[in-house]
Amino acid sequence: MSIVSFGEFLIDFVPTVSGVSLAEAPGFLKAPGGAPANVAIAVARLGGKAAFIGKVGDDEFGIMLGGILKENGVDGKGLLYDKGARTALAFVTLRADGEREFMFYRNPSADMLLTAEELNLEVIRTAKIFHYGSISLIVEPCRSAHLKAMEEAKKAGALLSYDPNLRLPLWPSEKEAREQIMSIWDKAEVIKVSDNELEFLTGCDKIDDESALSLWHPNLKLLLVTLGENGCRYYTKNFKGAVGAFKVDTVDTTGAGDSFVGALLTKIVNDPSVIENEPKLREVLTFANACGAITTTKKGAIPALPAEADALSLINKKA
Repeated sequence: MSIVSFGEFLIDFVPTVSGVSLAEAPGFLKAPGGAPANVAIAVARLGGKAAFIGKVGDDEFGIMLGGILKENGVDGKGLLYDKGARTALAFVTLRADGEREFMFYRNPSADMLLTAEELNLEVIRTAKIFHYGSISLIVEPCRSAHLKAMEEAKKAGALLSYDPNLRLPLWPSEKEAREQIMSIWDKAEVIKVSDNELEFLTGCDKIDDESALSLWHPNLKLLLVTLGENGCRYYTKNFKGAVGAFKVDTVDTTGAGDSFVGALLTKIVNDPSVIENEPKLREVLTFANACGAITTTKKGAIPALPAEADALSLINKKA
């Protein structure tokens, strides 16, 4: 297996109309979500090999999510079903500008109850890239499972990829969120943060090279800062720069970052040398930006994730 993604898999409930609060929403569409699962499906949609490790409830929603992995060609051998806890739910409001606010139902949900003993180590050890977020660090026993999975993947020679995917409402406090997100920072070799996450982690409201490079650590090979409609910035040991975005009609930004990460990892797994070759890396990031942009043109994350041909057609249109 090339890319193994670890973490939460849940159901997002998205209002049928944009620009209203949850209380005002006349109805909701259910959409599968959870950043690590979105990344696995993004990889598979682009023709890559992906597996997912996590836990859902042994309920209608959990079984549906297992089916979605299968439909999308993601290896689900590492997905477990908990008989005692429900699949997590998130109600997501889409503001008029397509940005989101979240309300979560996880008390506790199945994904939080994954234990280190339950991990499918066989799947984890097949990873060339092992990808994860920070939501799985919030509570035990899932936190220990996360640390163990990272350790096993690293021992087996995987490249570690981290997208903290900050969701403040899930953390007991901002301080705890910052500390736990940073507690595994120096293990990852590829890290992607959004502009908002950069501000949160550095405590600095400037989005510039100096603030980004304050997050650099010696094991890091590639640091990416995504800037929404302004594209992304990249930093490696030897070079840094920026790649512009694609102009599209944005409906819903859900999953855009996950689509970007999935595209990036699919390209890195096929040719790890792109990290050291700036022209190649810029090409890869242009492709990842195109994938992210396309994902914002439809509601929900997974239905909007593009195939390679969609991304190439957007790139060619711009050219």
